[in-house]
Amino acid sequence: MLAPHPGSLQIDATLGGGGHTERILEAASPDGRVLGLDADPAAIERTRQRLARFGDRLVLRQANFRDLATVAPAAGFGAVDGVLLDLGLSSHQLADRERGFSFRTGGPLDMRFDTARGEPAAALLARLTADDLAALLRRYGEEPHAGRIARAIVAARGAGPVDTAERLAEVVASAVPRRPGPPPRIHPATRTFQALRIAVNDELGALVAVLPAALDLLRPGGRLAVLAYHSLEDRIVKRFVAAERRGCVCPPVFPVCRCGRSPRLRPVGRQPTVPVEQEVAANPRARSARLRVAERLAA
Repeated sequence: MLAPHPGSLQIDATLGGGGHTERILEAASPDGRVLGLDADPAAIERTRQRLARFGDRLVLRQANFRDLATVAPAAGFGAVDGVLLDLGLSSHQLADRERGFSFRTGGPLDMRFDTARGEPAAALLARLTADDLAALLRRYGEEPHAGRIARAIVAARGAGPVDTAERLAEVVASAVPRRPGPPPRIHPATRTFQALRIAVNDELGALVAVLPAALDLLRPGGRLAVLAYHSLEDRIVKRFVAAERRGCVCPPVFPVCRCGRSPRLRPVGRQPTVPVEQEVAANPRARSARLRVAERLAA
């Protein structure tokens, strides 16, 4: 769907473990180039070593993709043929016990993609009121038991800080009412962890910033591909593509277009594309993936 080709310039704005970048470089051989971005310095260094064989065809920058509009031109990628966004966090981050991204691996409750910037999740939990915390869980986690969980966290703070992934998961599980029958497939703390991670890294704000920046960098015929893993992300991408497909922003009451804005994107393929059963069986983490792809139209 991204359609890399020899000589093309591509941007993988969510480098992670470098898997997508590796496939793009192979498809764009012998002279296609990729700019890889990641806010996590560990991801940059890991991929630099693993993909060293591609030499100067791979350009790496530690940066949040919200800064794409300035980082890409400065790296020589001012006009490109493709931009890929694989949203959320990587398997490497999920497995890192020093970051607290997952209740399964545990560890200090940090959750920052770039540990040199921003506020750790533990600090956020320590200062928010129950009302503010409940609002956060509803907004970013779509958590139906947000009020109960928020009150439980605030109560737990009286006995000591909620500063590890294990402790937070324990508090959330104790607050969520249990239904009769077999245990649920999804851990009761899943939405809480998602909401905190999104808030700590301002992921939705970054997504809103990067989409128009990516579009401005694309040459006519270039493609924007976005993998989203929950409805909040996917809704933002869906609405952005729909607006750029429509072009005109005049009120419906206007008999003719007065803004003069032309469509800039056309969707490519099924919207969204979802994983087939065989892929989910081989990689359960792919089960919620939603891929949307759009092509840049001539200006």
